[in-house]
Amino acid sequence: MKETLYIEIPTFETAAVLTWLHQYTPIAGQKRNTLDGCTLSFNVTSGSNPISEELSIFLWSVQRSTYLKVFRWGDPVPAESAILKQLQHDLRQAFPHQYPEPPAIEGQSIFEALADRYPLTVRYFQKMPNGEYSLDRVYWWEQRWRESVRRPQTPKQVIFQQDSSDSSPIAYDLIYVGGALGVIHATVMARLGYRVLLIERLPYGYMNREWNISRDEFQSVIQLGLFTVAEFEGLIAREYVDGFSKFFDANNPTVAKAPVLHTPGVLNVAIDAEKLLHLCGEKFKAAGGEIWDETEFERADIGGDRVTIHTTHLPTERDRTAQGRLLIDAMGTASPIAWQLNGGRAFDSVCPTVGAVVKRGFEPEVWDAQYGDVLFTHGDISRGRQLIWELFPGRDEELAIYLFHYHQVNAENPGSLLEMYEDFFTILPEYRRCNMDALEWKKPTFGYIPGHFSTSGTDRRVAFDRLLAIGDAASLQSPLVFTGFGSLVRNLPRLTDLLDTALRHDLLRADHLNQIRAYQSNVAVTWMFSKGMMVPTGKFMQPQKVNAMLNTFLASWRRKLPKWPIASSKTAQAGLCLTAWQSRRRVKIRLCCCGSGSWPEQKTWCAGWAAISAFRSKPC
Repeated sequence: MKETLYIEIPTFETAAVLTWLHQYTPIAGQKRNTLDGCTLSFNVTSGSNPISEELSIFLWSVQRSTYLKVFRWGDPVPAESAILKQLQHDLRQAFPHQYPEPPAIEGQSIFEALADRYPLTVRYFQKMPNGEYSLDRVYWWEQRWRESVRRPQTPKQVIFQQDSSDSSPIAYDLIYVGGALGVIHATVMARLGYRVLLIERLPYGYMNREWNISRDEFQSVIQLGLFTVAEFEGLIAREYVDGFSKFFDANNPTVAKAPVLHTPGVLNVAIDAEKLLHLCGEKFKAAGGEIWDETEFERADIGGDRVTIHTTHLPTERDRTAQGRLLIDAMGTASPIAWQLNGGRAFDSVCPTVGAVVKRGFEPEVWDAQYGDVLFTHGDISRGRQLIWELFPGRDEELAIYLFHYHQVNAENPGSLLEMYEDFFTILPEYRRCNMDALEWKKPTFGYIPGHFSTSGTDRRVAFDRLLAIGDAASLQSPLVFTGFGSLVRNLPRLTDLLDTALRHDLLRADHLNQIRAYQSNVAVTWMFSKGMMVPTGKFMQPQKVNAMLNTFLASWRRKLPKWPIASSKTAQAGLCLTAWQSRRRVKIRLCCCGSGSWPEQKTWCAGWAAISAFRSKPC
């Protein structure tokens, strides 16, 4: 028996595909329908003896998608290549990629509007505290992201440069817009003696993400004096023993299989995000900082020695303005400032990410709270995406579970949080055996994590006169390891020191501020790695291709570089500088020695990348 075809059909309606297959007329062979597909028989003559050869076609469903394989019994059948080519062509015509739009909400509650299209999403959000408010937030984020992706050439103008003769006193040195990650940076600056205002659209302290980090990485925050060692220990919700990375390889060739990669000390400290934010808020106010929450940024006027911020207080719909020496954009992925600064091309890639914090309900044999999943797949490409899981133990019996995929920014296919949530609630039992109704649903976790393909430290604009973007709004990181909380913590000492220098010496023009950036040279390589996990919109790839690439890389890494786990902060300090780019449809890599890594280790690292490039160069 030999496998002759393996494809993914981008629909969760497997019954419809089976009906189509039962009605399908192949170009050759005697067709007989079966419970999960069909067979094609061929009578051939070998010498003087008639024999029967057969192609067996069957379907199955996993990850809310449909898969088809064809096996041959015996020798190659007549016109086999033409039969399979026509079958694949006809399936693609009958079941093309579909990129659904979220329904409009017209005088309905969010639950009523989404119940027909996303029944499981509505069902389990209804089980969560403040579930209706949270699902409204999911819908809002998706709509805002779609609008920004689909109007890349005409981003909304929110920054205006004006002549100013205002000589009145300036109330603030720094105004931060975005209070989740922004408050950490703002608190450090307030403790340095600056007058700081923080503007947050939500009630302060609300979080739709959980944060994980390592002890080594968090030391930079402790050394800055923002938290004491005792306070850090009090922020730890859970510290687990080991983290696993494993990619599905049942359909991979032997060379592209790999054992579990163990990464103890990587993202193994779960931080109580809301507790951290509230503690930061207390320290921020104690240092003289001021918070305007439930306040939406509208625009900023920059002129003379100041920037004037126009906002709306959402509960009262009252306009509020404030003036400062410098505006910090910490609004994250959907920041209108970031889109305007970069001419509408704010990001090259994005990770639509959904998940939830759950408590209780998992059987003891399903999961041990001393261990986490750093990266895990339980299937191949699904409806144009390679779905990836993360699981991190939290406080008491809580688990934070995420589902995401790496995605090219595309106006036709922006990436949907709602579709991902329906996937999440449908396939979680496939990933971790569980009774969904036995789980205690604490809160959802969701967002768009951006990435920008930087090949140098100056190819992305992060500043204007008296304006600087930080964090995900700056997007100077790869979506693989340099995102959100981790990126901010890694770069916090450098960013705050440089900003302090700029403020003390009034170096607040765009050319000064544009040098305050979290760029690191090896981000280009990690971006190329994450790009290898993306399925281009409208394209079909071998279903196992991404998993095969990931396993090829991690197998090489595991054999030779156990000290450099992929998600560790040590990745950013490795003694190897690689620059990756594309030319004439080929990936090219330049190697430079720098830092502490030995040359044999560096050659091994390159060997892993060569293996990836070799695999990806094969035709689909």
